[in-house]
Amino acid sequence: MRDALSRLRPHSNVPVVEPEVDEKAASDKEANVVNTEGVKESVADDSDAISLDAQRGVQDIEALTKVWTKQDIILAYVTIWIIYFVDAMQQNMTNSLLPYVTSAFSAHSLTPTVSIFAYLISGLSKLPLAKILDIWGRPQGFILMVICLTIGLVLMAACQNVETYAAAQVFYWVGYNGVTYSISIFVADTSSLKNRSLMFAFASSPYIITVWVGGPLADAFLYGPGWRWAFGAFAIITPVMCVPLLALFYKNYKKAKALGVMPERNSGRTWLESLKYYAIEFDVFGLLLIIAGLALFLLPFNIYFYQTDGWASATCIAMLVVGFVLCVAFAVYEKWWAPKTFIPYELLTDRTVLGACILAGNLFISFYIWNSFFGSFLQVVSGLDITRASYIQNIYSIGSCFWSLVVGVLIRWTGRFKWLALYFGVPVTILGVALMVVFRQPDSNIGYIAMCQIFIAVSGGTLVICEQMAAMAATTHQYIAVVLAIEAMFANVGGAIGGTVATSIWGTVFPRSLNKFLPEAEKANVSLIFSDLKTQLDYPWGSETRIAIQDSYGDAMRYMIIASAVIQVISIVSVAVWRDIKVKDFKQVKGNVI
Repeated sequence: MRDALSRLRPHSNVPVVEPEVDEKAASDKEANVVNTEGVKESVADDSDAISLDAQRGVQDIEALTKVWTKQDIILAYVTIWIIYFVDAMQQNMTNSLLPYVTSAFSAHSLTPTVSIFAYLISGLSKLPLAKILDIWGRPQGFILMVICLTIGLVLMAACQNVETYAAAQVFYWVGYNGVTYSISIFVADTSSLKNRSLMFAFASSPYIITVWVGGPLADAFLYGPGWRWAFGAFAIITPVMCVPLLALFYKNYKKAKALGVMPERNSGRTWLESLKYYAIEFDVFGLLLIIAGLALFLLPFNIYFYQTDGWASATCIAMLVVGFVLCVAFAVYEKWWAPKTFIPYELLTDRTVLGACILAGNLFISFYIWNSFFGSFLQVVSGLDITRASYIQNIYSIGSCFWSLVVGVLIRWTGRFKWLALYFGVPVTILGVALMVVFRQPDSNIGYIAMCQIFIAVSGGTLVICEQMAAMAATTHQYIAVVLAIEAMFANVGGAIGGTVATSIWGTVFPRSLNKFLPEAEKANVSLIFSDLKTQLDYPWGSETRIAIQDSYGDAMRYMIIASAVIQVISIVSVAVWRDIKVKDFKQVKGNVI
């Protein structure tokens, strides 16, 4: 296998593996490898050898999996589950406490703007993190993200002004997303392709529980020792919970080195030569182009409503144009000039990888369109209080995490994932979103709304798992971290676009409908009603004004949901182009894995 992979030039060839394994060849210690022309070559397979042509982080994790025991694997996955549980619980608690934190400062107007930067930076941070995990190692990247997360929690606990809180948000979200991403890469490293979807589902299963824990925990801190202690406590708990996994890394890396499994490394480079070496390995110029390009392209989607002229403002137009140009420059640079590419150009244009990434982006566009203002709808139109509204909203999180376990079992059993996405995931998503056109209206029974959420939850749990499997199954172990980072980038772009579409429809249709339905005596209050949820809720249930507001919600929701349903046509195409890869008998990772 190592000899065959060495023939794949990283700058001009596609590391795409067709995982159809001939059983007879496997019994003769042979494997099928697809070269860039798509021709299978039968070569001798030293399946347990460390990939000498892989980067250091990949070599290290392959060495670890060669020497660790079954007990180590079980301990690793138990620890991963606990880390996910703690992080998810802490995130839910943080979201619940956010209004109380901002209300503690009189000058909190900067908070929404800075939160936008925090989400944006955290979304883009996975790109350089993927290279850190591949070049320096999985533990190094994980430790760095734990440090960022801890710094964010400490700053939130100690903040005395909104500026410190804003900085804390950046550290927190970069660290939080980085920790979960690093763990997902570790799961991919230590699970066979046929079991990986099940292991991903297992790792995310704590979200089923923490949905119900975060609120009461926030209440306990808020009305007990105070919100500062909530962040301070988790600044201690989070790194402590990560120690067992890091200890497991350290123990088995030492064991691999002692047994001579770890490749010997002696660069002999001077510090200047090392600087040049890592600049090339990290593809620094390419990363700067894509991160700067995406940041400039995405920012207008989040700040245009702060501009006097909206999308027509010079700031938004300039950012969009420069951002787009930089993204195109990144593609050109990676294709022809990069000494070592961030991701092989041919892999990025592979139909399975590209289809998975487009599906991720499209699902986020659709989700952010239909989910925007959903909580307000449940309170104003359906008459639910905040607690009961949160139960309906959390159907997606609970249902998708639970159903992903079922999807994991089905993929392991059948060995394929495309059929689940194409014949179940996408059609049920379209059904669930389309039904909301009818049922997310005034006087609709809340049970029908919950039914739509269940449809979308089970289909969402299917598609998220399948898109990740498609991206990973189409490449080699070397590029798993990178393709998942690219997929996350597409999702980030999709979320920005979806939120913008929702806000644009809402800002156009809702005030227009208010002017149409409101009694003449209330039409002077259109701006206040439009901008203030509390004002909407203050009108008595059944009053003429409240009914007019509910009808206006119905109009706006109808347009938003139609847009969300129509865009799912892209999902059909993006899944249809996938190769029907059989993962059941394909070995992608090495060593003692699940």
